Amino acid sequence: MNGIVNVYKPEGITSFDVVRKIRNITRIKKVGHTGTLDPMACGVLPVCIGKATKIVDYIMNDYKIYKTQLKLGVVTDTYDREGKIISTSEVNISETDLKNTINSFKGEISQIPPMYSAIKVQGKRLYELARQGIEIERQARNITLHEINILDINLPYVTFEVKCSKGTYIRSLCYDIGTKLNCGGTMWYLERTESGNFKKNDSIKLEDITEDNINDFLIPLDEALDKYKKINVTSKVAKLLINGVEIQNQNLLKKFELNKMYRFYTEDEKFIGIGMRKDTGLKIKKLLL
Repeated sequence: MNGIVNVYKPEGITSFDVVRKIRNITRIKKVGHTGTLDPMACGVLPVCIGKATKIVDYIMNDYKIYKTQLKLGVVTDTYDREGKIISTSEVNISETDLKNTINSFKGEISQIPPMYSAIKVQGKRLYELARQGIEIERQARNITLHEINILDINLPYVTFEVKCSKGTYIRSLCYDIGTKLNCGGTMWYLERTESGNFKKNDSIKLEDITEDNINDFLIPLDEALDKYKKINVTSKVAKLLINGVEIQNQNLLKKFELNKMYRFYTEDEKFIGIGMRKDTGLKIKKLLL
């Protein structure tokens, strides 16, 4: 069994709990998720099975869309509602100032990850250190917030939607918005509604997946990668690509853009994998035949 299941993760369980259930259903060890959702979060969690685990990184690198609720006037140690409250304050903010502040985060920004995260520093997960009461300096990361749409304002609560790049922490965004407003803020709710090609409307609730029906929900590898242009190649070229040979034929290379990924198929429509043309030639990056 090879493919991706667009799972809708419920609140209250870890992303690995989802993987464990899919492993038990399929009896396959090679199962992995594509981007952790915290236990308190719900939403789209694509799960790769079999050969699909080879493309986890390509799925994870795509954009994400989250719907979140921010509670102003409260700060917790985890930056979410499940943490220990470390400060509270009154919220006296005009709607205009609130909207301007939230929208000021659009674009490429530098974000410091929360202590309660799975990032490794000197071999230890940050959350392991945080649970010991240890806080260390974290390196800021460049992320992109493509869009922010404010959906509802009912102070101290604000609900908004964010389209963002890989590596964005919505908890940190809520914390940073609260800091900029001088009243503090904490993420109160989080739902991932899209992860690249995988949408909430097409997802399957975890509790609805069984041994009898999982094949009905399995998305083929090439379909999951359909953002890359499809190219059919001759049997000769296919053989070279499958054997890992870097093709340097100039007549062939001129058909491909530099540093752009493509999906390669044989003449009889068998999916070979994804590859890219570099300065030196054309080569398969992931063989998926």
